[in-house]
Amino acid sequence: MSEEQAFPYENRGPATAIGHTLPADPAPLPPSGIDSGQVEGEQVTFPNWKGAADTPEPSPPVALPPDERIGFAVVGLGRLALNQILPALHRAKNARPVALVSGYREKAQTVAAQYGISNDAIYHYDEMHKMADNPAIQAVYIVTPNGLHRDHVLAAAAAGKHVLCEKPMANTPEEAQEMIDACRDAGVTLMIAYRCQFDAFNKEAARLVQSGELGRPRIIEATNVQMMGPDGQWRFKGGLAGGGALADIGLYCLNGVRMMLAENPIEVYAQAVNPTGDPRYTEVEETISFVLRFRSGVIAHCVASYGAHEGKEMTVRLENGWVKLDNAYAYSGQRLTVAQRKGEAQSLEERKLSAGPQFALEIEHFADCVRNGSAPRTPGEEGLQDQIFMEAIYRSAQEGRPVALERNDLHVTAAQKG
Repeated sequence: MSEEQAFPYENRGPATAIGHTLPADPAPLPPSGIDSGQVEGEQVTFPNWKGAADTPEPSPPVALPPDERIGFAVVGLGRLALNQILPALHRAKNARPVALVSGYREKAQTVAAQYGISNDAIYHYDEMHKMADNPAIQAVYIVTPNGLHRDHVLAAAAAGKHVLCEKPMANTPEEAQEMIDACRDAGVTLMIAYRCQFDAFNKEAARLVQSGELGRPRIIEATNVQMMGPDGQWRFKGGLAGGGALADIGLYCLNGVRMMLAENPIEVYAQAVNPTGDPRYTEVEETISFVLRFRSGVIAHCVASYGAHEGKEMTVRLENGWVKLDNAYAYSGQRLTVAQRKGEAQSLEERKLSAGPQFALEIEHFADCVRNGSAPRTPGEEGLQDQIFMEAIYRSAQEGRPVALERNDLHVTAAQKG
């Protein structure tokens, strides 16, 4: 066998490709613009290149120039900030990280170098007032333990910065109200980071439930459970966590049910269980089950636990079908299934959606609110509502009886209005 037979595509010159010869002088792209696109305003768009049977490709994203993006200071450099929030800020189209607040200077300097943040824009927690002198900081994202949210939100508001605060908002309704008042008095926007409110699958499930297409909702089952590791974590400390499984992961069930129904509960009933002899659960609960009753007649059964293998599901049972969200509260991997009768058959339909990154979506929404002076989808009042409901759930578990909610505690927020 000759060398040419053994290696038939080598040594054929730069214009040769596998199986055919490239033209020496390629023709220009067709004049239709289907591949080259066109400029419309400040955006480049392309005609749909797919056939009618396939979903069209979305238009390219429109990103603001870096110096026009909302500058964020990230307050707290724990796992959530480093694994999710800073990467989301880095790829956001209208926001960027410009400052860090941490109690550990060396860690902050390491992170600052990764994101091109100056060492002059690193602050200790007791230096947050100095952010007032840094015009590059327009907003802060509070990512500290729950029990510190109040102090850090108040410090950010006093420095004149808009505030995006992680959930749960605070440890008590009183703290939440103080945070709302402080931001209002300072003339800054306050938003609570309910990332699932911006997830395409959760939003589509809520739209479907509220549309009436499947009749009235009657029963909701919501579960958020995971296995916790060794002691020594701040989540096991009552003062820092404000509660156990309910405040941390059960809140997703509570807020998610409210989002599905666009309605607030009028009564709660709960039971909490802790394992005997486990030092991790001397200050917070391991497992809690709670029932929410709504004026519309819906009953929601919710379970949150630190002691069961990971599961994050929600099922809404309606008169004419059901809607199920797998991985409902996860960062990704959601699946939406809709069941209903079609003729003589029971139809199970999986709805596939294009879902963007949750943290980036919530950040971009907040940045737009800051730029436009508009109200956020999940304002401080949304966090306050959940604090009121969680307080009632804990009281029910402690007293062993249902707890009714006062009508003047119930407010419909922008999140519930859709």
